[in-house]
This record gives sequence, structure tokens and C-alpha cells, in this order.
Amino acid sequence: MGVKFRACVAIVFILLLLGSMWLYGNLEHWNTCPIASRVKNKSLPLTIVNSSDEGVVPLRVCPGQRFQIAKLQAHLQAAPVSANDVLLKPYLASWDELIKFLEALGPMVGLISQEIESKTTIIRDLAQKAEKEAEKKITPQRDTGMVISHNRSSNYSELNHRLSFGYTSIRSMIKWELENGLVDFHQQTNSGCRTLLRLHRALLWLQNFLQELGKDASEGERLQSPSDLCKETYQRTLAHHHTWLVRKGAELAFLAMPERPYFYKLVCVGTQAEASVVLNRVVRAIEEVYKRNEVALQEHGMLDLP
Repeated sequence: MGVKFRACVAIVFILLLLGSMWLYGNLEHWNTCPIASRVKNKSLPLTIVNSSDEGVVPLRVCPGQRFQIAKLQAHLQAAPVSANDVLLKPYLASWDELIKFLEALGPMVGLISQEIESKTTIIRDLAQKAEKEAEKKITPQRDTGMVISHNRSSNYSELNHRLSFGYTSIRSMIKWELENGLVDFHQQTNSGCRTLLRLHRALLWLQNFLQELGKDASEGERLQSPSDLCKETYQRTLAHHHTWLVRKGAELAFLAMPERPYFYKLVCVGTQAEASVVLNRVVRAIEEVYKRNEVALQEHGMLDLP
């Protein structure tokens, strides 16, 4: 009995340690992207047609579950802006859905999502702080003796102009933090750029996992279990940035991952063929966002921030 108890305690300790170290380590008034708002609270199928899809499978909003593949796709599609940038609000909203996805895989895998959520909170808090600072500059306090303009549209226009250099997009955040000395290239800080890098690495893992999960088996071969796929994709991506203890804790958590039928239900499909179309669509959207962020971080020498 004592041996079993100590083993259970050891497992819980490893999982808790995993949750706190996973990525080395709400701004509630931020509205989600317009596309996602149209999806919210609807139970009808949402069809997003892509010419490269082998079939037309609707992305459905599934009643009764928190994670919605349709919302994830909508946020991802809303994130890319201009030729090489990513809007921060829909990017973080995408992570909100991915966190729900991880939580839906059970409490052991869900521990990973807690650390990821802490990263999105850091960026949102920084954005909120920058917004408040900008508001103070635009609308001086009464005790300064300065006259406050009554032209609200002019004030908010100036505010939006200032925030375009703040936490509006990935590139504006990088520019803002570099200009304000918030990025340290030699020691760990809670800058938005360092935090983004940790999310960026985790996104590559999830992209790889969903891509492998969406593949059909070759003739005469069996489909690999989600647990094995998650472990393999983790080992070739995110594991390179983790200590031995964290890697072993992650592999332990992946053992509790549900089987494929559960994933079919999670993305509102009934077969592997349908899952392939839906997941490949999402993977392409993740890849577009990932590539843009990779280029932005690389251009500023931020792919190895401590």
C-alpha cells in the first residue's frame, strides 16, 4: 500500500511540475474577431470551401462542448493581415480554442493548457497596460490643469493611432517592446516577445500533431494511436526546448490521451476521411500564422530568447 501511495504521489508531482515548466516558465474587453462572432451560439453547420479540399465537409459548431473547431478556424483565418503580419486579438483567440482542445483531452493533458493559458494572459495584461498608458497621454488627468478635449472621436482616433504601434499585431508588439526596452536578449523576462516565442514553439507541436492525426493510413497499414502521434510530434518539436524531467512528464501525460473516435466527436465528424479534410483545413490555417510569426521573430533575432 505504501509503495502504491508513493508512486501516485510521484506521478502527481511530475504532472504538476510539467504544468509549471511546460513552456519555461483576461483581457475580457478584447472582443474576438468578427468572423468568430458570427459563429457564436449557432448550431448549424458552417461550411468553409477550399478548392484544395478533396471533399466538402462542413465545419460544424457542436452543441454541448466547449471546444469548437469552427471557431478555431474562424480565428485563424482572421489573424493574418497585410502581407506578413498577424493580428494579436484573433491570434490569442485561436489559443483560447486550442486550450479548450487540450482540456477536452482529459485532466492529465489538460495540465499542459494551464501553462499555455498563463502565457496568453501575460500578453493580454501587457496590452491592457499599454492601452491604459496611451489613454493617460491622450486624456490628461484634471489635476494637471490641462484642458480635456470634448471631441471624443478625435481622442479615440488618436488612441487607435498610438495603439497601432503597440499590441495590435505581432510586428507592432515587437516594435513597441524593442523601442521601450522591454526585451532582454540575455535573461528571462515576461516580455510579450519572449512569451510569444513560447507560444510559437507550442503551436508548431500542435500543428504537427493535428497534421498527423488527419492523415489516412496507407493500404495495409493501421492508423497510429493519438497517444503515439502526440508523443512523436512532441519529441521532434517542443521537446527540444524542455528538460529531461519535463519531457518524461509530458510523455506520461500523453499516455492518457483518448482514442480516435473521441477526436471524431471533438471535431464533429464521423469518419477518418472527414477528419482528414477538416483537420487539414485547420493545419493550413495554423501553418500560415506560424510562418508569419516565424519570419517576424527571426528578422529581429528572437528565436532564441532566454
